[in-house]
Amino acid sequence: MTTPYVSEPANDQAAASASCPVHHGSPIDSSEARISLNTAEYASDPMRVYDEMRSKYGAMVPIELAPNVPATLVISYRAAIRILNDPDHFPADPRMWQETIPADSPVRPAMEWRPNARRNTGEAHHRYRQAYTDAVAEIDLHALRSTVEKIATPLINDFCESGSADLIAQYAFPVVFQVLNHLVGCSADIGGRIAAGMAALINTVDATEGVQMISGALMELVQLRRREPAADVTSWMAGHPADLDDTELLFQLLDFYGGGIEPLQNLIANTLLLVIADERFGGSVVGGSLSTRDALDEVLFNDPPLANLCISFPRQPILIDNNWLPAHQPVLISLAACNNDPAIAGGERIGNRSHLAWGGGPHACPAKSVAYLVAQDTADQLLDALPDIRLAVPKTDLVWRPGPFHRSLASLPVVFPETPRLPVL
Repeated sequence: MTTPYVSEPANDQAAASASCPVHHGSPIDSSEARISLNTAEYASDPMRVYDEMRSKYGAMVPIELAPNVPATLVISYRAAIRILNDPDHFPADPRMWQETIPADSPVRPAMEWRPNARRNTGEAHHRYRQAYTDAVAEIDLHALRSTVEKIATPLINDFCESGSADLIAQYAFPVVFQVLNHLVGCSADIGGRIAAGMAALINTVDATEGVQMISGALMELVQLRRREPAADVTSWMAGHPADLDDTELLFQLLDFYGGGIEPLQNLIANTLLLVIADERFGGSVVGGSLSTRDALDEVLFNDPPLANLCISFPRQPILIDNNWLPAHQPVLISLAACNNDPAIAGGERIGNRSHLAWGGGPHACPAKSVAYLVAQDTADQLLDALPDIRLAVPKTDLVWRPGPFHRSLASLPVVFPETPRLPVL
């Protein structure tokens, strides 16, 4: 049962605080320094940081997303499930919050309100999500498998004879980028501007410019598909009974790219790292006793491509796990920390898909079947072509990109025996 809102008369709060075990005031109002998620230390070993958070704060952690942008990070699996499934108390609409955030804050463009399902609740959320999910449901997964192979093979041929590669810059990113462009019916020119803008947005560097770049490119795509509809996600959403206008359609596409480029690239790269570097998976996957799907699920538990997300903004102060969360302040779910919460950890994880990497509740990822297929087939294409691949540097020398949201390698350098080019379909 959902805990009801509780209010106290102002004159009684001090006395209540003295006698009650509940923490009056949110973790984000703590007098102690908030924990930044933008550090190299956090990026290099997030599990250690999560353990320290849990030891000191319990389920709710005071964090800082950017200078003077406080938030609460949820690291309890059970608390996360409760919040994710309670959109009435924890809506995703940030409009009250963003009025208090400077326009030039580096995280504001990634978090502010837009006319899409991710940033709305109630009827608006239903309308936008229905258009989105119905369009994604039109994707032919069998044909998509062939598309991934056609895109992956030339990319592998670009480096297979050299004996070395960076699997992010030369493989994971271009595969994802080209697959998404194909799905939305996007030209290479428009897609290039979208990719550059998305990189600026997710890295919280020149984020405002990134949004402007993406919006301009997507509006060109929207207008093109209004004039020339085809069998693609853009055209399906344009013709949906939700009757989206050009701006609404633009922001559904922005969400499609935002939920695709960075997360899917990271999922592929993190899975390849696991297969290549971890003996539990390396020999087993290549040898056939474990599948790439098993490796994907291991990554989705321990190194999900978006480590902290599913942002909500409580309508009113609300009590969760003996902490008062304030109204209209961001609450993030740490998907990585919740997946590894000691309260629910234990047992064999092979074949276990109870992780929160896809989110949960009404805002759960609507395209996980597409993401699974693209990630698995992209990894399989590479491992089949280069079965003797290995890291070019010690695993401890790999660099993880700092950032409050993603779990992303800066690069994934590998070496392998020089291999003849693959036949192109």
